Amino acid sequence: MCGIAGINGNNISEKLYNMLISMKHRGPDGSGVFVDNSVIFGDLDKLDVPEGSFGLGHNLLSIVGCQGSQPLTHDKLVLVCNGEIYNYNKLKKGFEDDFKSDSDSEIVLMLIKQFYKDSIYEAVLKTVEYLDGDYAFAVYDGKDFAAVRDPLGVKTLYFGENKDQNIFAFASERKALWNIGINDVQTLSPTSMIYNKKIIKFNNKISEIITTNSDNSVNHYLSKDELKKQLKTNLIASVKKRVKGLSEVGILFSGGIDSTIIAKIVLDLGIKTTLYSVGHEKAIDLKFSKETALKLNLPIKIKTVDIKDVKNYLNPVLYAIEEFNLMKIGVGMPAYIAAEMAHEDGLKVMLSGQGADELFGGYNRYLRIYNEKGTIKNEDLWDDILNLYHVNLQRDDAVTMANSIELRVPYLDLDIINTAMNIPMKYKINGKDDNLRKCILREVGTELGVHAEIVKRPKKAAQYGSGIHKMLKKILKEDQFKNLPDKFNKHYIVN
Repeated sequence: MCGIAGINGNNISEKLYNMLISMKHRGPDGSGVFVDNSVIFGDLDKLDVPEGSFGLGHNLLSIVGCQGSQPLTHDKLVLVCNGEIYNYNKLKKGFEDDFKSDSDSEIVLMLIKQFYKDSIYEAVLKTVEYLDGDYAFAVYDGKDFAAVRDPLGVKTLYFGENKDQNIFAFASERKALWNIGINDVQTLSPTSMIYNKKIIKFNNKISEIITTNSDNSVNHYLSKDELKKQLKTNLIASVKKRVKGLSEVGILFSGGIDSTIIAKIVLDLGIKTTLYSVGHEKAIDLKFSKETALKLNLPIKIKTVDIKDVKNYLNPVLYAIEEFNLMKIGVGMPAYIAAEMAHEDGLKVMLSGQGADELFGGYNRYLRIYNEKGTIKNEDLWDDILNLYHVNLQRDDAVTMANSIELRVPYLDLDIINTAMNIPMKYKINGKDDNLRKCILREVGTELGVHAEIVKRPKKAAQYGSGIHKMLKKILKEDQFKNLPDKFNKHYIVN
């Protein structure tokens, strides 16, 4: 995980540098820039960015191997990439002689080079068909530039324009654009590409999954046992590729079934694992987390927070998530604090159970739909899955990367999404009184060896389970915080 930036316009040197400075937390291990025909690497604080009309920048968070700083170049192609390409080794076999580093991002450049026929646009569209990973990247050929993100939008990418300054820019965080005078910042959709300042829609792998897994085409011929076997196999494979090359990993942990399944798989893979949990001293999540950690025989780091702590963390969390949204703050704060603890422990990667509720019908509102309509379909879940990048994924990326921690989300592997959306809803919610929901996932948890008490445990939403939401509501009634929402949203000032 890293931070990327790009800018096109007049006198871009200082602006590109300021963009990278505002995202230094995303990549403290080195930086690099490309401006017109010059490529420069070094310590960001001492980086001398040349003047020009088009530039790309990169802040590196080095996780595995001797990953060098970007931008990466090959002939006239220049690339910056934020993310992980999980099928990197498989794809690399056809390009062994061309590689200059052991960075998985270099395979993106090699594929673009292979498909490039005087058109960056077509080459990028063909390249993303081959990639299995979570990423956002931008490429330039000396004439045209393009930028895209992974099919679900796990990695962030924003863009905007200031016509008065004659600049167009994109970056991994909104504050990088605000910091150079672009106030109207937009999120790039996972089904869109930035191409020479234009936003062009295209169909990606998620579009294909939707087409093949509508409720009318669900493969009902698969038995429940076959579906469970497929789901279990894909879960193990997804976690395995997300911890490959790591000696140690942290887990955002609530003690619920989603994060416990991940913890159990990582444990079985033999990776050193630490659980991190945050909440009020009487929070139900902390109680469950402690009990589950004991049953798994895994170390757990816990931080209990009171109303004073919530006040102290409010500004850093707001700065990270870049908007005043009570729900985002309530969920984002425990994740921010957990990532802070993991960073202090020297970790660079954490895993979370993000996406399981949307895929397996976990939210209580799905049960309400069931009771109101007398039924519920997989299609009722799709909107939430397709909009994860707007809220949950943006928030989680922001608060973890604020602490130089890369968050990986095993449930949002495309194979798992494909499997989950091929499971009939009756195996997810088994009736109007099913207050646990996620039935088939819980059964898979049992088969993986998760304790029965945990499998049958109900789960509150993160903001409520940690007790932070209640404290936030109380804080915002105090005079010194009453105007904070309007002040933050209307007069955001980058620190």
